[in-house]
Amino acid sequence: MAGEPQDDCLFCKIVAGQIPATVVRETETTLAFRDINPQAPTHVLVIPKAHHADAAALAAADPALAADVLRETRAVAEDEKLDSYRIVFNTGSGAGQTVFHTHAHVLGGRGLQWPPG
Repeated sequence: MAGEPQDDCLFCKIVAGQIPATVVRETETTLAFRDINPQAPTHVLVIPKAHHADAAALAAADPALAADVLRETRAVAEDEKLDSYRIVFNTGSGAGQTVFHTHAHVLGGRGLQWPPG
């Protein structure tokens, strides 16, 4: 069920404290932590604490929570002192999503080319 923790979800386990993560920010509704396989000098994931499979599902089910996630991406960028950064939501396996719990990638600290590939 949307919003409910999933036993087989890596990010739900991080939210529950069952799996360690390098947390950089936390609010009542979101958690931000460093990616274990960084693709840029700064690579932080911002997730809703509630489980939603992807960005589209989150936006449909809880627009206010989607806004919280996006607001936190900005806060992460400010904390990391990023002048320029990219926010990426992969939605679906064909787009590169490997953990099916909504997450925004905050990438920065180097030049980012376009198109991303």
